[in-house]
Amino acid sequence: MMEGHHPDMTEMTNGQQVSLRFGSQTRSFDTLTGTEGESSIDIKPLLSETGLTTFDPGFGNTASCRSDITYIDGDAGILRYRGYPIEQLATQSSFVEVCYLLIHGELPTSDQLAAFNDELRRHSAVPSGLRLLVDTCPGSGHPMASLSIAASGLAAFHTDNADPEDPDQVETATAQLIAQLPKVAARLYRNSTGKESISSDLSLGYVENFLHMLFGDEDFDQETKELYARAMNLLLILHADHELNCSTATVRVVGSSGANLFASVSAGINALSGPLHGGANQAVLEMLTEIERDGGDVDRFIAKVKDKSSETRLMGFGHRVYKNFDPRSKEIKKLATQILERHGRDDKLFELALKLEEIALNDPYFVDRKLYPNVDFYTGLIYRALGFPSNMFTVLFAIGRLPGWIAHWREQHAESNPRIARPRQLYTGPAKRDYPGHG
Repeated sequence: MMEGHHPDMTEMTNGQQVSLRFGSQTRSFDTLTGTEGESSIDIKPLLSETGLTTFDPGFGNTASCRSDITYIDGDAGILRYRGYPIEQLATQSSFVEVCYLLIHGELPTSDQLAAFNDELRRHSAVPSGLRLLVDTCPGSGHPMASLSIAASGLAAFHTDNADPEDPDQVETATAQLIAQLPKVAARLYRNSTGKESISSDLSLGYVENFLHMLFGDEDFDQETKELYARAMNLLLILHADHELNCSTATVRVVGSSGANLFASVSAGINALSGPLHGGANQAVLEMLTEIERDGGDVDRFIAKVKDKSSETRLMGFGHRVYKNFDPRSKEIKKLATQILERHGRDDKLFELALKLEEIALNDPYFVDRKLYPNVDFYTGLIYRALGFPSNMFTVLFAIGRLPGWIAHWREQHAESNPRIARPRQLYTGPAKRDYPGHG
């Protein structure tokens, strides 16, 4: 299972305590310190000792677990996988290497990376029954629903690898998910466009093979193929993990019940399908399209955003965690420029995006609110330039996020005393009342 090290809570206690006074009582709670100095109040005994719970809608102030996987400093704009800055991984690493890093805790040696690639190839065959199941999903439906069905269905077709308590089965299930879901995604894309599926070419690298299954019948020159491969590799790496976002938290909650890896990842896909999570890049594209239809007047659009009586929203700016530049957005912007230059044509939506970014970054209204471009602002433009319809954007996000989901599931299952997730509530319904008789 997960090889990462989790210190005992006593190792993390920093000696400081926080006191809570309520009525005539006072209770003290230990504080815990993470690797980068961030602190949490250990409130595990709160309910048993005081009868109180905390009220934290959206869990924005709640650390529900210890994790060795990803570190984010939203104020400083820092994102690191296992300690490695995202900027270094994005420009120097491969997606398969990042998968190994997230799941196993360390960068692979050349031999380990070769063995991991071999393992992915060995487990890449999608069961014929699952292919049939995917093909019966209507092409008019959203592909995220079909992808979720496929992830969950893998447990039915791979029953010999569905035991979450068997380390060997977990290893195989990990490889099957990473190797087979991109093939499902490519099949969904081909089905939705009315094209025949393209068989995989296992002589190619992971990302190159994914693109081959998507666009293998397109007449791209070698330079374009290489640029698209770099683009897809970067996009997958940037999306690979992002701490306890909605979908990753969902994977952990479902996994805490003892659910297998396939079922937990399927739940994560469903969480990611929501427009407030994985659908943000599609929303950016729709926003830019609307501005274009309205004559391309960015200043007028900005005025609507700032008008409190308007329902117009600025998509692709701001983040729940980042109060600075999203470190992923910088690399994405460079990539978008390269791809559109390669296409050798003007792109009105890209031009609008650049203008919108320039205005927002120099307007005190947005600067004071720390609304900086996030990773979604340019990704939709890149996916569109590569030839994807907008309903495939979130599917590609899910393929990138797979190793993060798997790493968190495995980390949770490696805990010595895991607990099933069970948040409390603040009941605000009717007080006790008696059922009326019929007499």
